Amino acid sequence: MVTVYDVPADKLIERLAEELRKFEEIKPPEWAKYVKTGAHKERPPQVEDWWYVRAASVLRKVYMRYPIGVSRLAALYGGKRRRGVKPPHARKGSRSIARKILQQLEAAGLVITTPKGRVISPKGQSLLDRIAKEVAVEVAKRMPEIKLYY
Repeated sequence: MVTVYDVPADKLIERLAEELRKFEEIKPPEWAKYVKTGAHKERPPQVEDWWYVRAASVLRKVYMRYPIGVSRLAALYGGKRRRGVKPPHARKGSRSIARKILQQLEAAGLVITTPKGRVISPKGQSLLDRIAKEVAVEVAKRMPEIKLYY
């Protein structure tokens, strides 16, 4: 059986973002087009549908690193804060974005809250495994030597 661990992350996230657009619970807030994704960034994202890509990425992270919370997600999406001539320091990403996306994924039934943090729900796991299988078949068509593994 093909899982999330077996396929390229970029292709999986791209297909998962397309699938998440179909959920009515997952929508970017009005402020999403103006906000930076962290203190280390200088500008907001230039891609129109970055919210769905981030939601897909967060869902993949919850699948792979459960139980996970808002603070750890913010750290994963953080980066280097450039401070001019002074050395750079690590900064966390936006906790608000991580929190809102987790809330939306929970409302869609893809994530469950436990006392230790958020974990993937059976519905979310089946969605990710189904998309991973589709991506694996797509990759195997382009590279026949990989077909042995799927």
